[in-house]
Amino acid sequence: MSTNESLSPLKTLLFSFHASNTVILSFLPLYLQYKELNETEIGWVLAIGPLASMFAQPFWGYMSDKFKTIKWILFICVIGLLIGSTLFFQMNTLLTIILMGAVFYFFTTPIGALGDSLAQRRADVLQIPFGSIRTWGSIGFALSSLIVGEILSKVGIQYMIWPYLFFGTMAMLATIRLKDAKVESDPVRLSDLKQLIGNKPFLLFLIMVVFITIAHRTNDSYIGLYITELGGSEGLVGLGWFVGVVTEAAVFAFAGFWFKKYHTMIFIIVASILYTVRWFLYATVDDPMLVIGMQFLHGLTFGVFYTAAFEYVTRLIPKLLQATGHLVFFAVFFGLSGIVGSLTGGLIMDHFGGNTLYFGMGCLAALGTILLTTYHVLPYGKENKVRNK
Repeated sequence: MSTNESLSPLKTLLFSFHASNTVILSFLPLYLQYKELNETEIGWVLAIGPLASMFAQPFWGYMSDKFKTIKWILFICVIGLLIGSTLFFQMNTLLTIILMGAVFYFFTTPIGALGDSLAQRRADVLQIPFGSIRTWGSIGFALSSLIVGEILSKVGIQYMIWPYLFFGTMAMLATIRLKDAKVESDPVRLSDLKQLIGNKPFLLFLIMVVFITIAHRTNDSYIGLYITELGGSEGLVGLGWFVGVVTEAAVFAFAGFWFKKYHTMIFIIVASILYTVRWFLYATVDDPMLVIGMQFLHGLTFGVFYTAAFEYVTRLIPKLLQATGHLVFFAVFFGLSGIVGSLTGGLIMDHFGGNTLYFGMGCLAALGTILLTTYHVLPYGKENKVRNK
């Protein structure tokens, strides 16, 4: 079997899952607005996802280690995605939406992390760049955002469950054909975690990163509402995500080439600077087309930052605890930051509007950039100080 044939189910899974994820990420805030929730209430619902992920990630990671499989844990989670989403979209009150959302997200949020982990393992075995596999997720996200956005602008946001279930079903079928990755390590013991707690470079890096990731996750939650606040439609929201994720896919695809040129932290700092510029620019616009035009910065910010940070975290932590270290990184990037971004972003947007929200995000990113640069010039920021055993 050729490399491409062996990777086809994994690429299809990443494509279809991220295609389904764009339906939630791009259009759920608009759907909740259709359900007559205000921005503050939308923030509460959106915070359930990252909150659930902080419990779901360790649980499903442990189950993967315990039963020595990623494939079948992914399959269970995708089945949970299909059933949970069907029930979630039937809810009409804030309380029932939040409660069923917690169940839905418990199964859904680990899929991205498990898929990336499997992609990293397969890339290592085949000695190919991780980004060459991961880029298929971005392609799925981009095409879905464009196509689904146009469809929903014509038929109505209330029908967003159908494209979601379509891509979810694709993901389920792809998971059945996956080539599993053998999980060698035993379940992580509490005593092993002392190595992470005592890893000062790793902990300091997470503290510095959180200022960037809170702003990023706030944008994930509210860019759709911001575009509509400026007069845009569901189709323009989808177009905005398409423009952004196309550049992200290109960054992932060529990551194996540009990573060889400079120190990984240089890319992290450059991406942080671009994040700062990006949010301040968004804060000044009054036309949704200007936001869409500047969405090419998404690839140069998230694409570069996520890939470089994932690579850097891998170097910072011992091989024995890499799965756990990645889990903690995911929990900070998508969990903790998502909770803070969703809750505070909804309050700010509800009371002061999108321009103020993006200005605050620019300030957060600027602070994070300063801290990361300081971290880099300190001894703890040097890779040669880290012993990857």
